[in-house]
Amino acid sequence: MTAVPATAIAAEETDAPRRPVPPRPVTGRGPGRRSRLRYALVVLAFLLPSAIPMLLFVLGPMVAAAGISFTDWNLLAPAKWIGLDNYASLLTDPRTGDVFLHTLYYIVGYLPLVYVGGLALALALNSALKGRTLLRGVYFLPVVTSWIVVALVWRWLLNPSNGVVNTVLGFFGIAGPGWWTDPNWAMPSIILASAWKDLGFVMVILLAGLQTINPDMYDAAKVDGAGWWRRLFSVTLPLLSPSTFFVLIISLINGFQVFDQVYAMTGGGPAGASQVVVQQIYDLTFRYGRAGEASALSWMLFIVILAVTVVQIRGQRRWVNYG
Repeated sequence: MTAVPATAIAAEETDAPRRPVPPRPVTGRGPGRRSRLRYALVVLAFLLPSAIPMLLFVLGPMVAAAGISFTDWNLLAPAKWIGLDNYASLLTDPRTGDVFLHTLYYIVGYLPLVYVGGLALALALNSALKGRTLLRGVYFLPVVTSWIVVALVWRWLLNPSNGVVNTVLGFFGIAGPGWWTDPNWAMPSIILASAWKDLGFVMVILLAGLQTINPDMYDAAKVDGAGWWRRLFSVTLPLLSPSTFFVLIISLINGFQVFDQVYAMTGGGPAGASQVVVQQIYDLTFRYGRAGEASALSWMLFIVILAVTVVQIRGQRRWVNYG
């Protein structure tokens, strides 16, 4: 028998493929756990500056309002536990339905107006227009203006007696309406003022979306013979859908929480024609001393906003194009 040299055996062992060694499992007591704990502490350290105010001024008051909603409290005497009586009282009170309907009326009138107007401004300022940088600043200026100032200006503009709007309408032989003094025109007055103030915000969001669209898409559409309107509905709006979705979410949430302009322009009047949910929460708390009912109504509003937002987020898969 011929002996095999030791060097040959060593060479064969070296050339043979080695089986991969499985990694050692990370146990709860090993360095993996310490790494995760260290990472969590680092993340927490960065989040604390914003997490602490959020806990103190957002989540804390929400939990407190939830507790108050089960009590009878007038802000002075000790609160008395009454369970679900506040919710039952609100659900059977016809005024609750009225304020929700008025809020819905505001949203239905405000949302199309502010979106179409903001889109028109964005399309105009996205073109090669002289002075467009200055115009962007001018149109955005109302967004950073105090709501009380804007509401008082529009209250003066829409004054039925000597307001600028009715004066201009009278010059053309048109009898101007009573605006914020007329129950039928009080909410349209608020909608006009709100849309005018928020046009700049919607314009900026949609303008940013327009500038992300590849110009080659429009060139291809022109080659296929698409006109301006066809390019708008087949190219611009589908590719602008993420920005549109963001605008709709923010505008709906703000619409349900409308208060400042109502309080400054009409105070919920005349005859309760413009009374909205947040105005009712304010009146229940500070005018009638029924903080328990006000807290219950605020949580009902929160549930409605949450439900509408969830429906929108789930429905975005059908029409929002992130490609």
